[in-house]
Amino acid sequence: MTWAQIWRIARRDLSGRFRGLRLLIVCLFLGVATLATIGSLTASITGELSQRGQVILGGDFEASMSQRMASEAELAAFEAEGTVSETVRMQAMAQRIGQRTRGTGPDAILSELKGVDADYPLYGTLTLQQGTYAPLDPQSAVIGAGLADRLDLKPGDKVRFGEAEFAIQAIIADEPDRLGEGFTLGPVALVSDLGIQRTGLIQPGSMYESKYRVKVGPLADPVAAIDRIKAQFPQGGLEMRDRERGAPGTARFIERMGQFLSLVGLAALVIAGIGVGNGVASYLATKRQGIATLKILGAGSADILRIYLVQILAVSALAIFGGLIAGALIPPAIIAAAGDVLPVKPGFAIHPLPLAVSAVYGLLIAFIFALPPLARARHIPAAGLFRSLVEGYRWPDRATMIAVGAGIAAIVVLALVTAREAVFSAWFMAAATGVLLLLAGIGWGIRWTASRLPRPKAPLLRLALANLHRPGAQTGQLVVALGLGLTLFVILAGIQTSLTNEITRTVPKEAPNLFVLDVPVTGQAQFRQTVEAAAPGAAVNTVPSLRGTITGYKDIRVAELEDLPDNAWVLRGERGLTYSETLPEGSELIEGEWWPRGYDGPPLVSVDREMAQTLDLKVGDPLTVSLLGREFTATIASLRQINWDTMGFNYVMVFSPNTLREAPHNLAATVSLKGMPQVDAKERAVSKAVLAAFASSSVIEVRDVIGQVSTILTQIATAIAAAGSIAILSGIAVLIGAIAASRQARIYDSVILKTLGATRGQILSAQALEYGLLAALLALVALALGVTAAWYVITQIFSFNWLPDWPVVLMTLGGGALLTLGLGLAGSLPVLAARPARALRQL
Repeated sequence: MTWAQIWRIARRDLSGRFRGLRLLIVCLFLGVATLATIGSLTASITGELSQRGQVILGGDFEASMSQRMASEAELAAFEAEGTVSETVRMQAMAQRIGQRTRGTGPDAILSELKGVDADYPLYGTLTLQQGTYAPLDPQSAVIGAGLADRLDLKPGDKVRFGEAEFAIQAIIADEPDRLGEGFTLGPVALVSDLGIQRTGLIQPGSMYESKYRVKVGPLADPVAAIDRIKAQFPQGGLEMRDRERGAPGTARFIERMGQFLSLVGLAALVIAGIGVGNGVASYLATKRQGIATLKILGAGSADILRIYLVQILAVSALAIFGGLIAGALIPPAIIAAAGDVLPVKPGFAIHPLPLAVSAVYGLLIAFIFALPPLARARHIPAAGLFRSLVEGYRWPDRATMIAVGAGIAAIVVLALVTAREAVFSAWFMAAATGVLLLLAGIGWGIRWTASRLPRPKAPLLRLALANLHRPGAQTGQLVVALGLGLTLFVILAGIQTSLTNEITRTVPKEAPNLFVLDVPVTGQAQFRQTVEAAAPGAAVNTVPSLRGTITGYKDIRVAELEDLPDNAWVLRGERGLTYSETLPEGSELIEGEWWPRGYDGPPLVSVDREMAQTLDLKVGDPLTVSLLGREFTATIASLRQINWDTMGFNYVMVFSPNTLREAPHNLAATVSLKGMPQVDAKERAVSKAVLAAFASSSVIEVRDVIGQVSTILTQIATAIAAAGSIAILSGIAVLIGAIAASRQARIYDSVILKTLGATRGQILSAQALEYGLLAALLALVALALGVTAAWYVITQIFSFNWLPDWPVVLMTLGGGALLTLGLGLAGSLPVLAARPARALRQL
């Protein structure tokens, strides 16, 4: 046949309402829409971050440092590249001055105090709720809406930071570089550079960060400027960013989360592909008489393949096109509904690359899963087609298997090429493939075992077992569908409950009540006395606190690395440093030895075991750190296992005291009020007493930190649940497809049984037993697979504790089994409605 003849026959044979192919449309639409939505949303956010890089960063490039200001030489180097704007930011207590006009609340809260110069902002606009921003005088401040709400402040009121009072000039509506500042524990307040000096908070050892944003000329290259400054100050410990990485942490999280969800979406599409195969098999079963007629009239096997392949691809293209439209239109709705949850609010835009990738995935999946049933119909002779209900299907030929293998290889290559982390993607796909093969093997094993079991005396049970291995039985497809559906239920339940329990179970039991920053070293005794007077019996722990940057390890310079090792977060920016005579509480010595008291030899350091594994460090290796603009090298003396659950002072690097004792620094402290009555009142009393005695200190309530982290975890769990729900829907579609694919064979059985006197109730009971047996067997398999997958996601991807709520997990598994069982029985209703006389005329 010519292609024109092929298209004419295919078009005439294809129902305008796509009867028989609706399952294929639903499966492909769900899978492609999920992938396209995730890809478009990720591209929208990361694209917006890139386009707004100058505004988000506050300049074309930025140099930042902790606990010091730029030296004259460094400042001259910055000014040589362009216009410089200097900002200083730190955590500080905002204290209300005067009487409240409404309600009750705290008199002081933790805020982010930011000192800016007259050139701020270099890019973007600081907008106020009323009026226009102008450079601030030393006695004025503008504050965030969160700070105004919590302290009941309005323009004209006064607020204290450290030793200085400020008149509130206005409330901030939008801070242009808010996202580039990173994670903060409190609402913002802006004062002038002279104003922040008035507070007395900027002292040697204080925890503050200086940032120098530079606006270069229109033709200048900020990356080249960064390279020149790094070469001029190789040991300065400067953290440099250009406008393409205005918010690197946010962009990195969005990209990783997008990749993870995309892989979940790809898994959903693969699951949907099984439904496509079942849908095609079911569709071809209804067309067997037409296929047989075409063959009898002289159509060749290649003609049959082309006719129905054209139909399948045409319908698949419509489904994929619909999925792409949904994937392009849904992200703006998600962005609008998310409100302030997302870091930016990009406008509507079509992103061709994720849409194209999703379309290619959809076409490949349709081709891979539709080809085997098409090949079976192609090679079965006309007489065999009429006997297919009782003879079953033979294995596809070699050419078909090669074509399917090529399609699978194309999916793997596409997934690896488009992945941000190819190794992670490869492992994910290998695990997904292993699960599918395992379930397929279990399906074969159930069918083989059922065929060899002794026949039970109970007729219904005997019939149920026979349905598992009879010719044409869809046991393999049913096992895959049920297994995937139940496994996904367990995975979602395990992830959701673990993320919830990460905060609600672990942190409140072990965390201190208050963190206190910037306690003077000389005031340690007074601090303890102040806390004891406000809350007798409170447990106080103090540690030295500094910040530095790892600039080298072993014989490697971090600045010369093109890409950082996987999970090497300790190399990104500055890290907390401390020193201790003894092993810190919450740490366990794994390897090496702790230095003796009074040690006065070469600098030594103890590092976290996970950090050592990531950087391939061992005891005896050198570690170079930049502190306050100067580098020093210490030898690794030991490795520690850190118990992060305590939320205490868990430093990845602890140095011997002689290494850091002489450097300017302050203390950080924790205050634990566990077991005391009226804890809230005592927290307020301690905060008030500490602020009265130490105006430069900051008090952080742990429950505020927990609340922010809990919100983030909830958002992560919601995103995973949303993507996983699509996979569950795809699994349900697979189940429906498996039932539909076996409908003709079941109608055949039903007619024979009804002719022999069976009732509808007996037929339905036999099928209920069949699905019940499968669900019971697969529940244990799904529990094992789902728990393993959820454990990996929680512990290896997100690095949280594995804390599932087992009753909820088991109840979810049971509910999923009942749901799938109900769907199976619902799919059997058309079989029961078949009338013997009418069915016999069609068989």
